[in-house]
Amino acid sequence: MTNHDSKAALDRLMRFLAIEGVTGQEKAIGEDVARALVEVGVPAGAISFDDANTRIPVPTETGNLIVKLPGRGALSNAEPLLFMAHLDTVPLCAGARARIDGAKIVSGGDTALGGDNRTACAVLVTLAAELARQNLDHPPLVLVFCVREESGLWGARHIDMAAVGPVAMGFNFDGSRPSDLVTGAVGADSWEVEIFGRASHAGVAPERGISSTMIAAVALADIRAGGWFGKVVKGERSGTSNLGTIAGRGGRAAGDATNVVTDYAFLEGESRSHDMGFVDEITNAYEAAFERAVKAVTSSEGKTGTVKFTRHRKYHAFSIDRAAAVVARGTAAIASLGLTPNPKLANGGLDANWLTLHGIPTVTFGAGQNEPHTVDEWIDIPAFQDACRLALALATLR
Repeated sequence: MTNHDSKAALDRLMRFLAIEGVTGQEKAIGEDVARALVEVGVPAGAISFDDANTRIPVPTETGNLIVKLPGRGALSNAEPLLFMAHLDTVPLCAGARARIDGAKIVSGGDTALGGDNRTACAVLVTLAAELARQNLDHPPLVLVFCVREESGLWGARHIDMAAVGPVAMGFNFDGSRPSDLVTGAVGADSWEVEIFGRASHAGVAPERGISSTMIAAVALADIRAGGWFGKVVKGERSGTSNLGTIAGRGGRAAGDATNVVTDYAFLEGESRSHDMGFVDEITNAYEAAFERAVKAVTSSEGKTGTVKFTRHRKYHAFSIDRAAAVVARGTAAIASLGLTPNPKLANGGLDANWLTLHGIPTVTFGAGQNEPHTVDEWIDIPAFQDACRLALALATLR
């Protein structure tokens, strides 16, 4: 088992936690991670940013950070391996002030912390630092730090695969326990619907109006009655769905006043499942419910509104065979730390969804995150240190 400088690793983590980088605004943290890599001996010429941000359809400050480490020693000609983390945090992390409290890192209580996923950024930089400091034999490695994971896995989706180059398998760090070995995750659709009704004076002639919010209400009641909302189980198939927002034009409130029948509403939501066919069925159920609802809500003149339903494939489900080489290497590395491997599937999307679709079978491990995306977020320092040891084991196994 290879040890590491645990104090340097913790200092590195605290350094990264102090830098804001909410999703889409990763330039500062990306540049500091690059500086930290140079400080531990990675040549500047081995560090680059791709142009994924030019292909991501929402504003993004920078591309993915890609680092190439040539192999060393007896393993220098082995197949290349990929290690990955994501640079961004959720917006709730803005203004976080991390502090060490015993064996934990916590925030002040009114923000999230950013352990998701600064723990992984520190793990990967520690990996590079220790390989150089200890002069360890290892295969060629590619370290990838993705942007906009939290807002749709956009960096991993649009990564420049030519810049990554050929690799045999990938190891993603994004979660709680290093012993967890995530071999698959759900796929998801996002969907949105515009409902066009007809405005009318709600006190003088409400019957002449067509309420877009009533159309929404009828559709959602239909969805719930049909068992398509929340946890969705149909026979042996299962998934989830959620309605995320209800708004009007330009993000304003749906409707302008209580005395006007609402003529426009905008809703967005999502569908998830490990079965992409069932993702389609859940989304189809929502579309059909809105189509039925728009016909059910009529004016006194027999007129109906219209709906425009749009769906987007956010990411594809994946499941890696537990006999695959990437799972075997992950299992062996966890066991080498004296931990018990826990293969599992995830019900949330991961950058590994897209890397696997790009042809790189990628499994995911935890790095000490707990209660992410909440003001109660905290980092388990011993688990973080285990994740650093795990990364070294993954990179140096023979």
